[in-house]
Amino acid sequence: MLGEARRLFAERGIDAPLDELAARAGVGAGTVYRHFPNRDALVRELYDAAVAELHDFAPEILRAETGWRSVELYLERLGGWLADSPYLPLVMRRVAELDPSYRPGAEFEAGINGLVARAQAEGTLRADVTAVDLSVLVDMLGSLGQYGIQYLPFWRRQLTIVLDGLRARPGTTPMPVPGQEFAAFHDMSHAKGPKPVSS
Repeated sequence: MLGEARRLFAERGIDAPLDELAARAGVGAGTVYRHFPNRDALVRELYDAAVAELHDFAPEILRAETGWRSVELYLERLGGWLADSPYLPLVMRRVAELDPSYRPGAEFEAGINGLVARAQAEGTLRADVTAVDLSVLVDMLGSLGQYGIQYLPFWRRQLTIVLDGLRARPGTTPMPVPGQEFAAFHDMSHAKGPKPVSS
């Protein structure tokens, strides 16, 4: 049923009717509500499933043969995963609204910092790139999912451009400002969306 929820939310957004989920899953509405008493419970389940998938990616990324290969895999695996799951930013935002203290994503900070440090020690990653920079780039690559399935065969073009921009080499343009702290990025990324304009 979670797989059907992913497909439905990818097509219709996270406010799609749960009756439609029941129809797609071939079950009655009561079955859906026995598994998920309300929409928020389903959204939380999708969020937790996403965190579990991140744990599944971690060994391949962190144990790559070089730091640069870890950087490549981080952007490739997570960027592609987000592009293929366009509902995830809305799920993250909803969970942040429901429970601002729930922050399982913060546990990945040390791993991302470690792969950045390893690649920089090799001299393959720009010295001024941070874990937050890589995380923002994952979001940017993942946002290509908004164009729908027809664009997915092409998203690696942007991945190639991004990776070339991350490589350490003479003559790179200095960063205009220092990087954002990871905790601030985590909170911001879970609260994406338009903010009301104050008068």
